[in-house]
Amino acid sequence: MPEPGWLKRWHDRRRLWAWLAGAATLVVAWGSLMPSGELPESLPWDKASHFLGYAGVAGLTGLAGVRLPLAFAAACLLGLAIELAQIPVPGRFGGDAADLLANVLGAACAVLALAGVRRGCLRERP
Repeated sequence: MPEPGWLKRWHDRRRLWAWLAGAATLVVAWGSLMPSGELPESLPWDKASHFLGYAGVAGLTGLAGVRLPLAFAAACLLGLAIELAQIPVPGRFGGDAADLLANVLGAACAVLALAGVRRGCLRERP
């Protein structure tokens, strides 16, 4: 059994989470803006990739200390910006509503899960 307080110690490593949020953002942007001919042939389901990528960005941003509504909004705006930036990329179709929906749902799930952890597991016990 882990010692008491281990979750809070991991939760409070904001600098680590900030670095990981930045790395996740770069990976999502790089993967999203690559021409389709340069991507591997066997990628997992496209919408699951969107969901997981933006869940990671929003969750890590929230762990980095950004308020959760702002982390959610930032992840959603990143998704919108990337979808628009994909329009001129060869082999890509920017502005896909299904991609945007997967981005928003992933970000929302991560933020809600983090809010639940904070409310249920990290609150101070009397």
